[in-house]
Amino acid sequence: MSDPLLFALSAAAELGARVAAERGIWLAEHEEREFPDGEHKARPLEEVRGRDVYVLQSLYGGGERRTDEKLIRVLFFIGALRDAEAARVTVVTPYLCYARKERRTKPYDPVTTRYVAQLFEAVGTDRLVVLDVHDLAALQNAFRRPTVHLEARHILAPRLASLLAGEPVTVLSPDAGGYKRAERFRRLLEGRIGSPVGMGFMEKHRSGDQVRSGLLVGEFARRTVLIVDDLVAGGGTLASAAHACRAAGAERVYAAVTHGLFAPGAVETLGSAPIDRLLVTDSVPLGEAASGWPALEVVPIAPLVAEAIRRLHTGRSLIELGETYDA
Repeated sequence: MSDPLLFALSAAAELGARVAAERGIWLAEHEEREFPDGEHKARPLEEVRGRDVYVLQSLYGGGERRTDEKLIRVLFFIGALRDAEAARVTVVTPYLCYARKERRTKPYDPVTTRYVAQLFEAVGTDRLVVLDVHDLAALQNAFRRPTVHLEARHILAPRLASLLAGEPVTVLSPDAGGYKRAERFRRLLEGRIGSPVGMGFMEKHRSGDQVRSGLLVGEFARRTVLIVDDLVAGGGTLASAAHACRAAGAERVYAAVTHGLFAPGAVETLGSAPIDRLLVTDSVPLGEAASGWPALEVVPIAPLVAEAIRRLHTGRSLIELGETYDA
């Protein structure tokens, strides 16, 4: 079996180089060309006919290009690969855009997650690999092609186990919707530490951009609390949860977040909150604002993504990497 071809578009070039190094392969060459009127094209510069092809592109906002442009670029590139007769095209998008708009909350709301799924299907995507999507059930229902859901707990929990061993710990979901994700994290962390880990959750109420915390459930006094969430954008949810835990008697507050989007003002919001350490992956480039924050620790996802590609290419199971069937 030949090695897979791995392409990394410009928005994921640095991550692609790290994944290729972990996988022990070269990044396949491609061209991305800009035209004076703002249009663009992307094409492979290697023969893809009959090959197993992987395309890495994280669809985050920020950087040189907007989310929508990153999305349209990867869609056009997938189309070019299909036209060049690639045998199979797998898109690896650690952060999937528009995944938080998976249902209608107001009259005439768009269900944008489903629209994004239809776009990927229309250009011939065979399979989509994502990391800690906001709503797993919505992802699986929206896509009619196979999806692979990786979970960052498999790289975050080992690091936290070394920090929390021997301490009384409670894992907290900062909202009811993330309870199942936090519970999976708790089970893995408990196995790593070798002692019981408590579980709790906090009610969250959002009105526009304002976040207000409600009922706090769990045991927190004289314990280290670990807040687990899929992403941090404005920082209000994490900050509110951290303050609530301290008020409930927590001695220390840690947080483990997969996607560090860090919108403007987020670092200031979190920096004033009683968070002793925040672990976040590099699924999204953190930027200058977050890079100088002492409480922040970045955990690389390249080993996880490289192993997922290896297993997919050789037909092995991904259950150990977090592909979740028990939601």
